[in-house]
Amino acid sequence: MTSAGDLLIARPKRFELPVWAVLLGLLLRWSWRAAWWCLRHPVATGTAALALTLYVEYDWPGLVVPVVLLSAASAVWRWRHESSWWAWLAGPLLGSLRRVFVYRRVWREAMTLCGLAATYDHRTVLPELLAVRSDQALDVLTVRMVRGQTPEEFQNVTANLAYAFGRRHARVYSECPDEPPTRSGRLGWLLRAVDRVRFRDRPTVVYLVLVRTDALRTVVPPFPVPTVPDFTALALARREDLRTWSLHLLATHVLVGGATRRGKGSVLWSLVRALGGGIASGLVRLWVIDPKGWMEFAIGRPMFARFACKSFEAMADLLDEAVEVLRERQTRLAGVVRVHTPTEADPLVVVVIDEMAALTAYLQDADLRKRIASSLGLLLSQGAGVGVLVVAALQDPRKEVLPFRDLFPTRIALGLTEASQVDMVLGDGARNRGALADQMPRWAKGVGYVILDGTPEPIRVRFSYVTDDDIRAMAVQHPAPVDAADILAQVGRETATEPARVPLPRRPSGPLLPESLRNLLDRDNGGERR
Repeated sequence: MTSAGDLLIARPKRFELPVWAVLLGLLLRWSWRAAWWCLRHPVATGTAALALTLYVEYDWPGLVVPVVLLSAASAVWRWRHESSWWAWLAGPLLGSLRRVFVYRRVWREAMTLCGLAATYDHRTVLPELLAVRSDQALDVLTVRMVRGQTPEEFQNVTANLAYAFGRRHARVYSECPDEPPTRSGRLGWLLRAVDRVRFRDRPTVVYLVLVRTDALRTVVPPFPVPTVPDFTALALARREDLRTWSLHLLATHVLVGGATRRGKGSVLWSLVRALGGGIASGLVRLWVIDPKGWMEFAIGRPMFARFACKSFEAMADLLDEAVEVLRERQTRLAGVVRVHTPTEADPLVVVVIDEMAALTAYLQDADLRKRIASSLGLLLSQGAGVGVLVVAALQDPRKEVLPFRDLFPTRIALGLTEASQVDMVLGDGARNRGALADQMPRWAKGVGYVILDGTPEPIRVRFSYVTDDDIRAMAVQHPAPVDAADILAQVGRETATEPARVPLPRRPSGPLLPESLRNLLDRDNGGERR
């Protein structure tokens, strides 16, 4: 205590640690951090320890020889099975390098400027970058959100995040974007247990997918035509991660929205090609409406059981017949099954409409337009369960043009002219979640956004390009059977010339029903196979 005139100053006695105690505390602190880092990075720690051991024992040859042998083994692995090479070696290694040298270097700046940083107790809190996994085209960043954040906050700044990291395209997923693989074999039980941890639900984590290399710039060749189509997985397009996107067609309706010259034909012809094997066997019947007057679908006419292209009355009759098929199946299947199973005797009917607006908005005959709208409303609201499906394409998705667009469970958005049209096609909020269909470049014909089953986040795909020669070859190899148009008696038949149909051998098989179940059904029907 000191005194300066009338001012009395009191100072507490300072406790000073000795220098050796301070140094010991810092040493313990740094040792703990180093040990914790080693525990969090066992692969890097083990690799460094092994390299040091080899160098001490064998000098430089101890490092060079293993590197050469591992490189040779890696090259052979990639040559024999590239997908597993990326999944187990190249992907994790490249992701670890990019996490340190690319993303962590600018992480604080990017999160702050994109508005994802928060302040708590006068301290800036950032989302935590947990891991980075790479493949041939994508970087998948696993990010732990700040407490109180939601995935929507990341989805609203998807474009900002893409450009912040020097990319043009990005997606934000609230759940893991990869699907758990199917495990089998002796170690299947162990791999399934690992997958339960790897693909578990993590509400505090979001996945930021950055497109490093745009795999959709190249034209996608047509996919092989399966002999028996799988209606739950029809291969139509290539995804950004180079995997195949497949359409689940069974018990759904499909709406394709896109401006003119944006590749709607690629979507429709890819679907027709995927159904080619079922068309030839009689498992699928295509009823096609082409209001453009032969311009799009006439080249594949032998594959269609019904085809209307000249008269709007004939198009209305075709839709009325589809409603008759719907009513007949409802009466026959009521109380038996809830979802129709396609067979050759009771095939799947797919009504394909190239330009829906020509029937619902631009048709001048008001009575005929109401008649078509009534049939379409019944088909869309009741036809999925009985195997009468509608696949429609249009350019203008406004409610005035297509009043029942909400009845299409499956939607595909190609290049559109306005930002508001993206939400009209894919649903509210789709554009904020990364579906920038209104910003498609000129080269992106056949590139569009789709919604994965069970997740609200859109993904970007490119549909295969089916040339005129491919269509002609399909029409020759997979024509519809002679009796393809005789599901019901024809009403107001289209005046278009019917193609010459060659009778094909019919294999009595039900592709989607096991033989044991077919035998059981035959026994219940008195032994009569339909």
